[in-house]
Amino acid sequence: MKEIELKLQGKLKRLTNRTFKFDERVGEGWFSAVYFLKTRDIIKEFRPNTVVTMQFFQKEHAVLCGTDEVIALLQTFAAHPEDLEIHSLRDGDMISPFETVMTIKGRYEDFGYLEGVIDGILARRTSVATNVYNVVQAARSGREEKPVIFMGDRDDHFTQQAGDGYAAFIGGTIGQATHAMNEWWGKSGMGTMPHALIQMFGGDVVEAARAYHHKFPEDDLLVLVDYNNDVITDALRVAREFGPTLKGVRVDTSRTMIDQYFIRHPEVLGTFDPRGANAPLIFALREALDAEGFEHVKIVVSGGFDEKRIRSFEAQNVPVDMYGVGGSLLRITIGFTGDNVELNGKPEAKAGRKYRPNPRLERVELTAQEVVELKN
Repeated sequence: MKEIELKLQGKLKRLTNRTFKFDERVGEGWFSAVYFLKTRDIIKEFRPNTVVTMQFFQKEHAVLCGTDEVIALLQTFAAHPEDLEIHSLRDGDMISPFETVMTIKGRYEDFGYLEGVIDGILARRTSVATNVYNVVQAARSGREEKPVIFMGDRDDHFTQQAGDGYAAFIGGTIGQATHAMNEWWGKSGMGTMPHALIQMFGGDVVEAARAYHHKFPEDDLLVLVDYNNDVITDALRVAREFGPTLKGVRVDTSRTMIDQYFIRHPEVLGTFDPRGANAPLIFALREALDAEGFEHVKIVVSGGFDEKRIRSFEAQNVPVDMYGVGGSLLRITIGFTGDNVELNGKPEAKAGRKYRPNPRLERVELTAQEVVELKN
């Protein structure tokens, strides 16, 4: 399989530095519903040069994402893209239910078969961007704004990472877990250690941290402390070992596990759920670190966090400094619809749909299709 890499030279400055990669089989109709392909062939024979206006919308309050990708798609795979008249909102725009986010006017046979592909791009990117935005707002709902790291590499197919990472960036995360997630917006992946590194050192968190710091001395030392299901004990061990060099600890306790702190202190158990990285455990961890003079050590939590759980933490003023969030950000909850609403400049649409002008849309001009680089 080959990929087509395109750096779009469009009218809007937002497009000139974005690099998207597409499977070249998009142009062969491989990813389009067969009825769109059949319609294209019928129109070519029976209604050639029919001009339609295709309009896209969705039904939620959302953060729009995917428009640049769609425009690049049209530049790459539409026949005669320079003849298309495109109006679009921008990635990152806040949109309302049923608001028109994009219109494409041109000959149906030039671009109509891409309708479903466009819907899918907008649906996935907008869903992820909106999910991230809501989580980021939740992390800002307390006394301080807490950054969010996108850790969705294990929650979906790896081929989605670049687009999901870009959508997460649009939604407001400060960093992503993999290099691929950063590909479309020019950064590098960030992260420290997994449980596997600690396992390689026989479960000795200090030894694993020592090896990490030796190998990557320029990195901020952030140590994972839940491997032995005793986060306070292990956090204090690494804090005593590294002192001011230790920048933070991460708690990633499974939602099926109860930390050893509660086994040693059953008197603190009450009506709360003691499993996972819960609020009382984080309060106890902060207190233990501060009691030994490690106020500088930040606390990062991850593992099953979503908007609701983060809002609960912030409402309780849980002393978290950063959230790592994964799977909850990848739920596809927003669907887009593309409709042909004008035929040769006159209103023509299925019942219940009509052309809805949106003064917020900006004109996007595409050039004649340029030579693109084919990569093996």
